[in-house]
Amino acid sequence: MFARRIAVVGTGYVGLTTGACLASLGHRVVCGDVDPAKIDRLRRAEVDILEPGLAELVAEGLAAGRLSFVVGAQAAITGHEEGAEIVYLCVPTPMGVGGVADLSTVESVIDEVRGLLNPGTVIVNKSTVPVGTAQRTKELLNRADVSVVSNPEFLREGSAVDDFLNPDRIVVGGDEQDAAERVSALFARLGAPTVLTDAASAELVKYAANCFLAMKLSYVNAMAELCERLGANIADVTEGMGYDRRIGQAFLSPGPGWGGSCLPKDTSAMLQVADSADFEFRLLRATIDTNERQRQRIVDKIRLAVTGKRGGSLSHMRLGLFGLTFKANTDDLRDSPALAVAALLRQAGAELVAYDPAVRSDSLRPEIGSVTVVDDPYLVGKEADALVILTEWPEFRTLDWPKLASVVRNPVVVDTRNLLDKDVLGRAGFTWTGLGR
Repeated sequence: MFARRIAVVGTGYVGLTTGACLASLGHRVVCGDVDPAKIDRLRRAEVDILEPGLAELVAEGLAAGRLSFVVGAQAAITGHEEGAEIVYLCVPTPMGVGGVADLSTVESVIDEVRGLLNPGTVIVNKSTVPVGTAQRTKELLNRADVSVVSNPEFLREGSAVDDFLNPDRIVVGGDEQDAAERVSALFARLGAPTVLTDAASAELVKYAANCFLAMKLSYVNAMAELCERLGANIADVTEGMGYDRRIGQAFLSPGPGWGGSCLPKDTSAMLQVADSADFEFRLLRATIDTNERQRQRIVDKIRLAVTGKRGGSLSHMRLGLFGLTFKANTDDLRDSPALAVAALLRQAGAELVAYDPAVRSDSLRPEIGSVTVVDDPYLVGKEADALVILTEWPEFRTLDWPKLASVVRNPVVVDTRNLLDKDVLGRAGFTWTGLGR
């Protein structure tokens, strides 16, 4: 395989994973970021992101001399003696006003590096961006000798390294075939199916995939509610569905709603794309509305479990929360459904104490708000009127539940992830309430 000189702009979740993995494939990679302190840590192979295998890949890349870290986008491009051949843009594209993706950082980087690019350089949009961004990037570059390609990422937090090195597919889109083929060749060693297409189609693939997954999650949460009303068991229903190869078993677990750094902003951005094309995407709107309703439904279940009444008051009730991150095996709190439920519980007057394996009590993270975080899971149960499972951390299954039963005020568990064994909880003295049971 021919090793390419690659610059990666941005060392966040996507950028760092991309840079470290490309280096592991034999390419020479220089990663740039605007945060000098972060770059210093990365040069010492200190990775702030909780992602299995990532720190090891960074250390290996540094030791092999294939991976380096510099301050700034310009330094990333000029960090190669002969200049970068391929430049990956992995900068934030957060939800802006009205739900549309904010591309100001992308545009700023383009303006900064325009004059540094060698003829024949390929700019690659790795961040999730609206349809038409490749064309917009090309116009901003105003360089006929530089190509723009879309290569969307399909990385799941908690398994990003494995997803990158063992992908279901690789999607590369560009209006210049040669540039798209050069980018797809970076991944030749992986042997994954490759979709070569135009830029607009590649940009739409990521949104289409994430919106479909969001719809699947909203659907299973609606089915869980229907199961409760009909006396059915959602676990058996989804097992029966999952064996159908047309459906599959992934994303069929009910919960407190979907969230994280991708699905909320991507569904909102897709609505904006649809609106701009004069298309009323009713199915997607229903998906988002169902997700918002799910959070209130969880609060209502907690209210009923604690007070015995659907309209009972949670004022001054002490609730112990297990889990704050948007899913297990990550420290990401962005758009966490656990925090959304916590905010609604706080509005209802409840006092909240929480434990999460990835969130320390001394971490002053504004997303947590008025939730008291403790570092000992058994402190969560002290004098609690109920315990609530909000994130599916596997270690919650192995807690000493009899010990927790001895310190709670009211032995009630509301399991919004159907994570725990009802019989185990029952033997410990708890009343267990799940979803779709």
